[in-house]
Amino acid sequence: MFRSTISRVAGAIVVVGGLAVAWPAAQTPPQGGAPATAAEAEAFIRDAETRLNELSIRLSRAQWVQSNFITTDTQAIAATANDEFIEATTELATEARRFAGLDLPPAIARKIRLLALSLPMPAPSDPEERSELTRIAASLEGDYGAGKYCPPGRDCLDLTALEKILAESRDPAALAEAWTGWHAVGAPMRDRYTRFVTLSNKGAREMGFADVGAMWRSNYDLPPDAFAGEVERLWQQVRPFYESLHAYVRARLVKRYGPDLVDPKGPIPAHLLGNMWAQQWGYVYDLVEPSGAAEGYDLTKLLQAEKPDARDMVKYGENFFSSLGFAPLPETFWERSLFVKPRDREVVCHASAWTLDNKDDIRIKMCIDIKAEDFVTIHHELGHNYYQRAYNGQTFLFQNSANDGFHEAVGDTIALSVTPAYLQRIGLLERVPPAEADVPLLLRDALDKVAFLPFGLLIDQWRWQVFSGAITPDRYNASWWALKRQYQGVVPPAARSEADFDPGAKYHIPANVPYTRYFLAHILQFQFHRALCRDAGYTGPLNRCSIYGSREAGEKLQTMLAMGQSRPWPDALEALTGEREIDAGALLEYFAPLRAWLDEQNRGVPVGW
Repeated sequence: MFRSTISRVAGAIVVVGGLAVAWPAAQTPPQGGAPATAAEAEAFIRDAETRLNELSIRLSRAQWVQSNFITTDTQAIAATANDEFIEATTELATEARRFAGLDLPPAIARKIRLLALSLPMPAPSDPEERSELTRIAASLEGDYGAGKYCPPGRDCLDLTALEKILAESRDPAALAEAWTGWHAVGAPMRDRYTRFVTLSNKGAREMGFADVGAMWRSNYDLPPDAFAGEVERLWQQVRPFYESLHAYVRARLVKRYGPDLVDPKGPIPAHLLGNMWAQQWGYVYDLVEPSGAAEGYDLTKLLQAEKPDARDMVKYGENFFSSLGFAPLPETFWERSLFVKPRDREVVCHASAWTLDNKDDIRIKMCIDIKAEDFVTIHHELGHNYYQRAYNGQTFLFQNSANDGFHEAVGDTIALSVTPAYLQRIGLLERVPPAEADVPLLLRDALDKVAFLPFGLLIDQWRWQVFSGAITPDRYNASWWALKRQYQGVVPPAARSEADFDPGAKYHIPANVPYTRYFLAHILQFQFHRALCRDAGYTGPLNRCSIYGSREAGEKLQTMLAMGQSRPWPDALEALTGEREIDAGALLEYFAPLRAWLDEQNRGVPVGW
């Protein structure tokens, strides 16, 4: 993920200067007062960008310190900076509405559009309520970062240690204990989160939206309901593939753990899938590995044999971008990033990419282990950094990705090029496995990328309904698990009740990070990959393509990245792919050999739950 202090988005439609401009559908532009002029609009935007740029830098620095030194004081400092930024943005977004109806230059009209819907956490205009909201937000994220499970008579375990148990243990009791221990971190958040919803919804309504969820769904150059329909269309494209993968994995887990623990026709217990949230299943590959498969490779073992340190791991990622023609990372990146979990303090280890000055001070923050997952994550996070640097020539309101799914997809696109051929070229792999080894490799990838799809969808499905009031506080947890069962086909390992608040055990809920971007990214990355492989002159199976070393692909990618959010996302998509609609067809093409293999494996096996 990446950190951004402002989310520049689109919404419902009025017309300003011939350009579609976002105003909340429930509210018309204010009337009365002296007529505004185009010259005033240009001056307003110029001053607004200068002010927001300064405040965003101050906020980024405060949030960086908060994430790297979790204390009551750093939370208070970050909350104050966030409050100042929100206050200014709310004020400017409200003032910008007086320019509706003017014939404006297209760039100014678009900036007004982006400013009008710019806050993922809209705050009430009342200063006390706004301050309360930012304090709650800082405390929720801080509680997550400092969360631990302290079993009786044993040392306390943080999330990193608990995730290691989920990934490596095959003892159902130990898995259940680690899962339940971490999920207890959410319960104390429940009342504050309920208040958070109330306050942020008040802010959204003051801006003319029905609720925060409706505001978020307006972020994609589409009306909210139309965007929800697009998400559903994409899910229906990939749902049969996910259900096929689920059926295969479930059958293998039945063989390992028995039908008393894993229902052969039902959902899968969440703690058995190798990940705290059952969002990615790669760590159970050893339990579902195809029998008699051609010899592949274990990237974690390859890395550990080379004995790189955390900095060396990041250098691999930088070298990939350099091979595409991108400039090396600045020296400040190496001086200021966090690569290793400190021993003397609590930090938020969740991997993230940052720009602290909206220019060249780009950084990553992650607690790197020498393992395959972190190798790929580094390539992903650097994708954010190179995107941030590519659009730093744009003015402030255009310094973002075409939509938030693009930012996530770019890093993942690069990670798709971490193929056997790439690993051989950089000296980690002696020989490229034969074509018959593709199915095991694709299965390993699908356990992460395809297994993620319904999880990427349901996080915001839950929040949209929480914000709208369709899910009330007395049903927060029950509704969470109903959606996980519906979309993922998973169930908890222990009885859950409304005394629990399991959504709070997932970072993006207490941190208030919209999540549909990750679902979109898992579709877009394959669409991007297919286009870049074509630019690189590659004609073989899509899953075997690496764009490493292709200056042609790098040039096409750089062109799209540099656009930032200066154009609607279909324009950016077209610049890279020649297409204007997000389509899951490239994902299905990439995994075509695995899909055919799964169909064979699932003959006579129940599919669905």
